[in-house]
Amino acid sequence: MSDHSDHHTADDPARHPELLEWLTERQAAFPHWAENAGGADRFDFTPASLDILDGLIRETFDSSEDIDSRRRRDDFVQGAVWYVGEMMCREHGMVWKYTPEPLDDGTCPPLFDPADTPALDTPSVAFPDAGPYEGFYPLNILRRMLIDEDETGVPVDERLVDFLDPDHLKDDEDDEE
Repeated sequence: MSDHSDHHTADDPARHPELLEWLTERQAAFPHWAENAGGADRFDFTPASLDILDGLIRETFDSSEDIDSRRRRDDFVQGAVWYVGEMMCREHGMVWKYTPEPLDDGTCPPLFDPADTPALDTPSVAFPDAGPYEGFYPLNILRRMLIDEDETGVPVDERLVDFLDPDHLKDDEDDEE
């Protein structure tokens, strides 16, 4: 391989070492997570299972702020982040990516940084050819389920299953432009 392709592989957000380690851990923990979340038979990667998870999120958390820097590392939230992202990957041909956002000092925080960092430190799912920071962040999707209106006051009434609808994905892409 040439130096250029080695460099490209090292910088590939779909092959980021922290992401690969997290995905391996989450996949291994999934059966236990599903059992604790109400039964492995309920989390079968069908749209109906997202309705179940949606209900659990709304029962467990009072607000999007309730999934704060500490709670987002809880096993339940980590499993929910993985499950939502994995559903989007399976449904839309997306891939997991991790592109940490540099802090002011030029360093990058670790995945799900235990410090309360303002930098982007969670994985996303995106189409394979998407650029850095493009795509959907499953943690933010979970937070979004808990808001009643957006920053402009427009009512928000979304469900996790909405993210399996290709038209919904297109609408979100349009909103970001």
